[in-house]
Amino acid sequence: MSENKIHKEYTNDEITITWEPNKCIHAKACWKGLKTVFKPLKRPWIDPTGDTTENIIKQIDKCPSGALNYYYNNTKTMSEEVKQEPTVKMKANMNGSLKVIGSVEIELPDGSTVVKEGRFSICRCGLSENKPFCDGAHKGTDFDANWNIEKSE
Repeated sequence: MSENKIHKEYTNDEITITWEPNKCIHAKACWKGLKTVFKPLKRPWIDPTGDTTENIIKQIDKCPSGALNYYYNNTKTMSEEVKQEPTVKMKANMNGSLKVIGSVEIELPDGSTVVKEGRFSICRCGLSENKPFCDGAHKGTDFDANWNIEKSE
């Protein structure tokens, strides 16, 4: 499992937005819903002053991978998802990764463990370069719940 340590932070008066690109599965859920804050063609691509803190939090909560997160500046408290009981969600069509929310300890094939908190996605297609975590490699395939992989044309 590759472990990229890039961690960037962008702050306004109330929260700090964190971004860990190695977790990103390029679902586009972040920037498509709040283009005044998330601008993928600009650098820096996150403007934490582009909308209200409430709207930013709502948008970050839509990030399926946990690449985007936040904490409150006055307390350094992370989102409530870190504290909740773990849950696993699947898309209605069962395509793509498994979205996990909460704090989870994962045992890896070599016997080591890693603790993941908040939101992250588990690879189901087997194509990820960051196994067991999703890196979006299933996009551009016809991956389905029956584990059939065929490249799209």
